[in-house]
Amino acid sequence: MLKKYRFNRICKRIKNLDIQGASNVAKAALKAYYLFPSADTKKILLKLRPTEPLLSHVLSLAGKKPKKEILQHFSAAQYHINKLVFSLIKNNYTIFTHCHSTNVVSALIYAKKHGKKFRVYNTETRPLFQGRKTAKELGRAGIEVVNVVDSAAAIAINSSNIVFIGADALLDTGVINKVGSGMFSEIAKNRGVPVLIIADSWKYSHKSIRLEQRDFKEIWNPKINKVHIKNPAFEFVKKENISKIVTERGIDSYSDFLKKVSKKEY
Repeated sequence: MLKKYRFNRICKRIKNLDIQGASNVAKAALKAYYLFPSADTKKILLKLRPTEPLLSHVLSLAGKKPKKEILQHFSAAQYHINKLVFSLIKNNYTIFTHCHSTNVVSALIYAKKHGKKFRVYNTETRPLFQGRKTAKELGRAGIEVVNVVDSAAAIAINSSNIVFIGADALLDTGVINKVGSGMFSEIAKNRGVPVLIIADSWKYSHKSIRLEQRDFKEIWNPKINKVHIKNPAFEFVKKENISKIVTERGIDSYSDFLKKVSKKEY
């Protein structure tokens, strides 16, 4: 009974976005899988967040590789990403970021701890305010953060030297990330601000991925007559708007990144 309770609780927290960040979701799902390891369990977990290749990749390895070996990938990948991001940040930079990305936040905290001086603009990220999680984590690490409403992102980007955003999925044609990411990347490109994707290469998928639409109640409840609510959770970032992608495999143009991952099975 206790195992079933723990499994259901993890599933609920993943579904409700109480667990945020693709890496954290994948780790939680792996934990849930080993409570009841089976093909049916994998199907249940995959349905919770069908737009995240990292979750799919980790579950595909579950049962084939030791749990410890799979988890070691995350710490090793983050270590290399931290080093690479550190090399990109110049002192007194202003960095813009959107939503919450474990890869981005961890790299920024690493840079701060190792002597880089910078500040961060970040969006509150409506309707569930994932950006507040980012702001809190960075603030606790001693990083100066300016948190802005989503509609002020253009002003923040105009005051920034570089844009760091995470990714839920890395595709052949570009990146899927939290809604707003596509618009912000276009704004940044038009204003000459480099856009860098910071992500684990395990988020790559050669498959097309449906963009999730979430419950309208997250935005405005109760329902009002003649008022229709759309709540897209994710948005596409065109690869032509991406300056570089930073993964544990290096700092690459998007085309060079695709050449690297095409040599492996994902």
